[in-house]
Amino acid sequence: MKQSLDSEMASSVLGSQKTLKILIADDNQSDRMILQNIVKKQGHDTATAVDGVDAIEKFSEFRPDIVLLDALMPRMDGFEAARKIKLLAGEDLIPIIFLTSLSDAESLAKCLEAGGDDFLSKPYNRIILQAKINAFNRMRIMHKTLLRQRDQIAEHNDHMVREQQVAKTVFDNVAHVGCLGANNIKHLLSPLAVFNGDVLLACQKPSGGMHVLLGDFTGHGLPAAIGAMPLAEIFYGMTSKGYALGDILREVNQKLRKILPVGFFCCACMAELNFEQEEIEIWIGGLPDCYLVQGDQLIKVASNRLPLGILKGEAFDARTYRFEMKHGDRVYLWSDGIVEATNAKGEMFGEQRLQQVFNANLRELNLFEKIRRSVVDFMGEGGPSDDLTLVELTMMPVKELGIENNYLTNTGLKGPQHWRMAYELCSDSLAVFDPVPLLLQIAMEVPGLRTRNGEMFTILSELYTNALEHGVLGLHSKLKGSPDGFAEYYRLREERIRRLDGHFVKVDVRHKGAVAGGVLTIRVEDSGKGFDYQKLDGKLPGPTCYSGRGTALLLSMCSRVEYFGQGNIVEVDYEWQA
Repeated sequence: MKQSLDSEMASSVLGSQKTLKILIADDNQSDRMILQNIVKKQGHDTATAVDGVDAIEKFSEFRPDIVLLDALMPRMDGFEAARKIKLLAGEDLIPIIFLTSLSDAESLAKCLEAGGDDFLSKPYNRIILQAKINAFNRMRIMHKTLLRQRDQIAEHNDHMVREQQVAKTVFDNVAHVGCLGANNIKHLLSPLAVFNGDVLLACQKPSGGMHVLLGDFTGHGLPAAIGAMPLAEIFYGMTSKGYALGDILREVNQKLRKILPVGFFCCACMAELNFEQEEIEIWIGGLPDCYLVQGDQLIKVASNRLPLGILKGEAFDARTYRFEMKHGDRVYLWSDGIVEATNAKGEMFGEQRLQQVFNANLRELNLFEKIRRSVVDFMGEGGPSDDLTLVELTMMPVKELGIENNYLTNTGLKGPQHWRMAYELCSDSLAVFDPVPLLLQIAMEVPGLRTRNGEMFTILSELYTNALEHGVLGLHSKLKGSPDGFAEYYRLREERIRRLDGHFVKVDVRHKGAVAGGVLTIRVEDSGKGFDYQKLDGKLPGPTCYSGRGTALLLSMCSRVEYFGQGNIVEVDYEWQA
């Protein structure tokens, strides 16, 4: 860059030696002749004008590089002529040197105010005139250089903006293929640049639940948005396959730690909404605390984990909060741009003001808008200095979400029609690994089954959960009949799964294709004591009863459900049509 500027400066010096076109406007014929003679001897081309009107006409015809203009002339004086010449010159720098016999400061100042760049007093000095012409020529050339560089910068900037717009379209198509348009989600995404350092992802699980992730990458714009691409790919891919929240966070953390440079990371909050059991699971790492609104109660959920992309895999903590959520309860997430929004005085909005907005509007249905408006009004005309993201998640019946998993379409790719696989998990694997996403992914390779992944996930999940929790761990679903029992159920689950020894769950999956569909047979065996399956009547329990719902659900979705042995083996047929 320095060499380029030095080269242009050298060109400016050389350019000062080139022939210039100089317009001389003076109503005195002898003065015109004297000036014309001096200028020509210096090697320049000249044109002459007898008054201001003539000067303007000659300027348009001759297009001079420099104008020597008498201040006092008939028809139109030099002051008016200078103003009109400057307008005709536009962005070009055409230096105007006033020729004047005036000597008082007020008159000389008037020459400059009219658009003149300098003045030359009569009688004319040949050496001073030559020096002024050379000096203004260097200024003129430098001005042209600056205009050219400005145009080049503008062109490069336009090209960069176009490229960023294309890249943003690709980014949006990757990052926003989920269900941000669901009726239970309200969100504000206010980027500081074309790209957003904040990323908001939402995707429905095969079970009907929903994962939502709010991330805030280090920095702003394109560098901050680069990490969002792999994050989105992992989030959508694993959520659509039914992976648990913790598994997705571990995979994202490992990926970001591998690809992001030192000092870059992603503060994040991820939530899993279970609409059937009316509960929410939340993980927060690095983002501000979030709030759960339950009627008149405001619950602060503390940010208690490090951001994604910092810790090694074995050190990463994916433990979460769990809360019951009734229909109408809401959770609010936000990036630090909300609490760090500043006003004209440099004051931050802060957590105290935010909490005051919550406390004053807990029962308001438009609480989201109240928060947004409070932050915007606080910032005033200055606008944001950071990316602003605010999210409201509401618990509601899944049928009211108004979304479809349009990305779960049949790609038309050919897959296996007739196949069989066996999968066995032993005690140490049962404690740490959920095989349902893997089994679902294998089943989804069958042409036509991809659009049925919700039903497939439900069947596989029910079979495996029943085998592990009721068969191997010996838990009874009647515990889930009350909030206290629900908590006790999961306490016992964690306690017993840590003491497993010598147990197993075996899964055998077979598919037999047909012309327009097929039959998927799933057989699951566990090492538990089994149960008296002869007492099953196949009726679906009531909506508030958790005991027996799994078996009844299988009976409603599968063409065949049979138990064998002591009740520790179950086999189902799932028939499907294209």
